Amino acid sequence: MTTTSIAGRTTAVAARATDLSKIYGQGETQVVALDRVSVEFRQSEFTAIMGPSGSGKSTLMHCVAGLDTFSSGSVRIGETELGSLKDKQLTKLRRDKIGFIFQAFNLLPTLTALENITLPMDIAGRKPDKQWLDTVIRMVGLRDRLGHRPSQLSGGQQQRVAVARALASRPDIVFGDEPTGNLDSRSGAEVLGFLRNSVRELGQTVVMVTHDPVAAAYADRVVFLADGRVVDEMIRPTADGVLDFMKQFDAKGRTS
Repeated sequence: MTTTSIAGRTTAVAARATDLSKIYGQGETQVVALDRVSVEFRQSEFTAIMGPSGSGKSTLMHCVAGLDTFSSGSVRIGETELGSLKDKQLTKLRRDKIGFIFQAFNLLPTLTALENITLPMDIAGRKPDKQWLDTVIRMVGLRDRLGHRPSQLSGGQQQRVAVARALASRPDIVFGDEPTGNLDSRSGAEVLGFLRNSVRELGQTVVMVTHDPVAAAYADRVVFLADGRVVDEMIRPTADGVLDFMKQFDAKGRTS
């Protein structure tokens, strides 16, 4: 197990990208979405990825999560090198080791909240750990909504279902791509609070792409991308601190 020391504590690395590049097109139309990015995501830590539009933040998350291929470099989930996996092996790894939360809730309209939560495990032919499932459902406050279908739930409640679904299989790491992007500020704060608590109380590992400094402030650490590269990071971020950094970055971008 790979470990790294931070502020006096040693924590295993849940995922790592090393010299990761992603290039679209060729010749004059070539676009370098990721340019030799190296970054680690530690277990039981909440990391936010931020950067201007087109900086490569969603591409980085999709490559590390095994949702997209990469041009060169290395991605590991735990000790497993993604580049060495065949399609079936990659599908199994995503199903067994990774949870996903997207901006669009991606719930099946014909299933109840509980059926949506357990769907990935049902597809895999696995029984959920009842005690863990109960803990997750209690944490996201869905006990009295389990029999409701998505159309009977508010947007915030639907995203709670999506959070519970991502956590229910007890994955090694949960990736969120703008998970509060379709929510009002109150519902967004609730969902971010659940993710924060899943790290603090359940030991979950969460990596979230966001453009919102308030959302980023829920994380333990923010990684900043620009032009396909990691340019900085912030430990124990505040919304004001993140906003100030982004403003400085925007000013540099305009003057360069």
